[in-house]
Amino acid sequence: MPFLTYPAALELQKELSGTNAEVITLADDDYVESLDRWSATSEKEAGAIVRVTSVEDVSTVVEFAAKRYVPFAVLSGGYSTNGASSTYGGIVIDLGRMNKVDVQPSSSTISVEGGAKWADVNTAAAQHGLAVVGPTVSQLGVGGTTLGGGIGWLTGKYGLVVDNLIEAQIVLADGSITTASETENPDLFWAIRGAGQDFGVITRFTFKAHPQKNDVYAGMVYLEPDKLPQLVDYVNDLDSKLEEDQGLFFGFTNSNGRTNIVLILFYNGPQDQAEKIFSPLLSLDSGRKEIGMMPYYKANELLNRTADSAGRKRLSGTSVTFPLDMGFFQTVYQHFSHVLDDYPGDGEALLFFEMLPYNKVVEVPNDATAYANRGPYYNVCSIFNWHDAKIDSKVRTLQQGLMNLIREEHIKKSGHGVNMYANYTGFEANAKDLFGDNLSRLKELKKQYDPRNVFRKWHDLLLQTGSSV
Repeated sequence: MPFLTYPAALELQKELSGTNAEVITLADDDYVESLDRWSATSEKEAGAIVRVTSVEDVSTVVEFAAKRYVPFAVLSGGYSTNGASSTYGGIVIDLGRMNKVDVQPSSSTISVEGGAKWADVNTAAAQHGLAVVGPTVSQLGVGGTTLGGGIGWLTGKYGLVVDNLIEAQIVLADGSITTASETENPDLFWAIRGAGQDFGVITRFTFKAHPQKNDVYAGMVYLEPDKLPQLVDYVNDLDSKLEEDQGLFFGFTNSNGRTNIVLILFYNGPQDQAEKIFSPLLSLDSGRKEIGMMPYYKANELLNRTADSAGRKRLSGTSVTFPLDMGFFQTVYQHFSHVLDDYPGDGEALLFFEMLPYNKVVEVPNDATAYANRGPYYNVCSIFNWHDAKIDSKVRTLQQGLMNLIREEHIKKSGHGVNMYANYTGFEANAKDLFGDNLSRLKELKKQYDPRNVFRKWHDLLLQTGSSV
């Protein structure tokens, strides 16, 4: 596949003349800055970066690249750790300037351009006493989160982000601009809710908005290692009675050789009720806690600190089925505590078990959308952060070993869904692993909407593969 030459970049610039789009090449002062990503492992030297400002700009770039067989990537938030928003020698379509958020209180909908961040959406909605289902980190881009399914503190009450998507504007592989919804191109709408990156560039999303005038109870609590048994007892009990307004992340952080047990508590209701629900945990805290009442959008900023650090990062995930066995959880703790022993001072790690109520998620059949990860289990998220590029492969092996330990325990118990959340697993899993029985329909729709397989950077739906697990 050819790279974008400098003369071709000038040709693209000419095609975009008369628009507000900006084409950045190696000759420009801000070229290096334009390559920055959340993880240094995802920074690649592009042939050009196009800062688009309209859906017509996107259409022009997609058509230009497709005709010349030039690879391209779409940049929304830039938080992928597998290079999904970067390309060597190709074109980056930077949606960052397409970040408008339009709240319509009368219809309880919010329209969001493809380059917006969730912080933009959350604060705009809050001004009208509304909220949308979005991730627990507000710095993320709307596009990537949505197309991979999307989970957050409101999932227990309203389902996944894709379950709250009403309509999308899409630039297809031939550069044409279309709309997908339940009534317009419904087959395409089915596909983009879980596999959108494989069908086009989504330039506008329209979401359901929900009333959210009250503050929420949320924050972080830290426990000492000797409280592991009480923690396991509590979460196993909570699993049997977790209600739609509740949420709990629990797990570990490892920094400078010290392992901490960290809890993130959430309750969409009054403080007295929240403290009653979480009292067994609050009574265990080590004296270190940051918790209280706050606006809903502030609860989605609690984990932003995990996204602030510089360096090289790797995100991975799996699933877990309850009840948790104490011996298993102790093994995970010990494994995690020593996973970076060989790299003191260079590495940091985070592992969270994410207890978000799944009843609303599993109400939707696995074949109702392309997203197939619906079942009575919880996601597990892991982030490793380091600086020395020489240990990239070693860190990858260490993280995979940790996740395999959890995955193998989960597989013994689970019989639902595909057990993989695409936004965490990235390129680790192939299309069959992610989409299960939905893959055959996706392949047929791919042949209809993208017969030349232009959009294949995320997962190649037309590639014949077996399971990677």
